[in-house]
Amino acid sequence: QVQLVESGGGSVQSGGSLRLSCAASGYTYSTYYMGWFRQAPGKEREAVAAIAADGRTTYADSVKGRFTITQDSAKNKLYLQMNSLEPDDTAMDYCAASYSRLSPLRATEYSYWGQGDKVTVSS
Repeated sequence: QVQLVESGGGSVQSGGSLRLSCAASGYTYSTYYMGWFRQAPGKEREAVAAIAADGRTTYADSVKGRFTITQDSAKNKLYLQMNSLEPDDTAMDYCAASYSRLSPLRATEYSYWGQGDKVTVSS
């Protein structure tokens, strides 16, 4: 089993920044992608970013250039640096882990999920 716990969410004004962290534990050695997903109120879950075991990253168009996903394998931690935040970024953010190598931004490929951490961006 893999356990994921997010932290670092909160409320900021438009243009502000937040850094989300995800602590992973359990048998994480076999996972390939680590990703961030989010779900806004009344909306479907959507991909934000993913990072592969080899360090390659993939971003949703909506966050490209503003968000950066990184990982610290030695500490089993995943991060999402969010800059230039906009009201549309308001959502519950989840970190996730996937064994699959097929599609880094497909939620259905991910087997393990954190509990979520709320990000609120005000105008």
